[in-house]
Amino acid sequence: MIRFVDTPSSINIVPCTAPVLRLLLSILVKVFMRLVNKPFPNVTAPMAMPISADAAETIALKALVWLLGNDDLLPVFLGSTGADPAEMKERATERAFLASVLEFLTMDDVWVVAFCDAEGLAYDYPMQALTALAGAKVHWT
Repeated sequence: MIRFVDTPSSINIVPCTAPVLRLLLSILVKVFMRLVNKPFPNVTAPMAMPISADAAETIALKALVWLLGNDDLLPVFLGSTGADPAEMKERATERAFLASVLEFLTMDDVWVVAFCDAEGLAYDYPMQALTALAGAKVHWT
């Protein structure tokens, strides 16, 4: 569990014991550092055109962070992809890995709805992002 300790000079995070939480924090730092170097795409506005690759990556990174915070779904993802937490950290910025995260997420409408509701995104964004990252045409069925 993460606890915040308020000191007069700053707020310090006490080291957590759960490996998943440490992994989540390291990925968040990696995502933040990546976003600092380029403008943040607007992924919440209605899209008239196909989603850009940068916006697709941002949605996929959000999906990865959401997945890491989901204690019920994370083991299913790890089991179905064969990925381990260390590999997830290393590959968090690879488009192919991000596409695999979105591919997994879009396997179940309940997962898509939960993710989009948590992030304030339209329900079709994960599939649009997957299409942009994978470069594939997705059949409507």
